[in-house]
Amino acid sequence: MRYLSFMCARFALRKKKLKDVADTLDAEYGPDDEPLYRPRYNVAPTDVAWIVEYGAHRRALRPATWNYLVSGGRPLINLRGENVGSGAGYRDAFASRRCAVVTDGFYEWPGKGLAPFLFHRADDGLVLLGGLFQRAKGDDVHARFTVLTTRPNALVARVHDRMPVILSVERLDEWLTAEPAEAATLIGPAPEDALVATAVSKHVNSVRNDDPACVVPSEHDAGPAQRSLF
Repeated sequence: MRYLSFMCARFALRKKKLKDVADTLDAEYGPDDEPLYRPRYNVAPTDVAWIVEYGAHRRALRPATWNYLVSGGRPLINLRGENVGSGAGYRDAFASRRCAVVTDGFYEWPGKGLAPFLFHRADDGLVLLGGLFQRAKGDDVHARFTVLTTRPNALVARVHDRMPVILSVERLDEWLTAEPAEAATLIGPAPEDALVATAVSKHVNSVRNDDPACVVPSEHDAGPAQRSLF
């Protein structure tokens, strides 16, 4: 099977209000952040999304741009978590700038031009992705982040050879505050029962489409090979 050159390039966060997200995560947020929030169905690189970091005394929910910049201004959408966790690169970021990217599902494509699958919790609860962030500087309005990836569990492996690092709410503080060696133990495939996969339509393929139709279950655009994956 041919895989796309990158993975986890779109996700959703459909909660109606920022307060709903903050309450679920027991996180604070700034007074100016609420107007920035809206339900999203097709978040793409360079969009503003939401991350959780550990603030002065508790979890903090912040807006951030999905566009981590490396030398030469090259954008980094995904980063191999195993390499970061082993200290092979981005050591300072992994030591002090870990975050969780707040979603309630991410999309993966089984091949170019095909319709994607939405990987989400069975109860459509939050799906937290392990990430690294850069604090805002210069002309930046918001922080920037990248999503860490790992080898897939059996479910995602039917579609892609990588998956994002998935964090449970119960171990979120460990990810955000533990020493690097301890945090690195959380980098690995999600448990087999953590997610379910829903076939959705090619409506998601265009970043211009960001509406509830993106998450409607559909086999209309799926060919026989795609439908047979699950």
